[in-house]
Amino acid sequence: MSAIWFKAYSLEEVNHIFKKYMTGFLQIRATEITDNTLIAEMPITDMVRQPFGILHGGASVVLAESVGSVASNLVVDSEHFAGVGMEINANHLKSVSQGKVYASCSALHIGKKSHVWDIKIRNEAETLICVSRLTVAIIDRGSF
Repeated sequence: MSAIWFKAYSLEEVNHIFKKYMTGFLQIRATEITDNTLIAEMPITDMVRQPFGILHGGASVVLAESVGSVASNLVVDSEHFAGVGMEINANHLKSVSQGKVYASCSALHIGKKSHVWDIKIRNEAETLICVSRLTVAIIDRGSF
């Protein structure tokens, strides 16, 4: 099976994207890129905890949308197209209060105008803590 990415990307190239914007603030970084999966990690710090000391559900959604959006932008020719989040849902299954969480993102659908991603977030013990699905619209860069 061939890779889904527009070209071969290194972790350094992908992390250059993650270092910017909200993802940089939350210390999200890519740890692995395979032919069809992008994996990123996020440390659990006070910035992503809710008042009870556990990972904020919104932070899990930020992680899911970020890894899925970056994945879409690695699939398309970024000189001509951009992937932007259209819809996301998440089910928070277990809580976690320390360490890191890991988001594994794989495509359910790659079309010309939309992508649908399955994102699974696990803790360091590989326990599934959140499942998410992200729909990304593929737009012409000339439209914004």
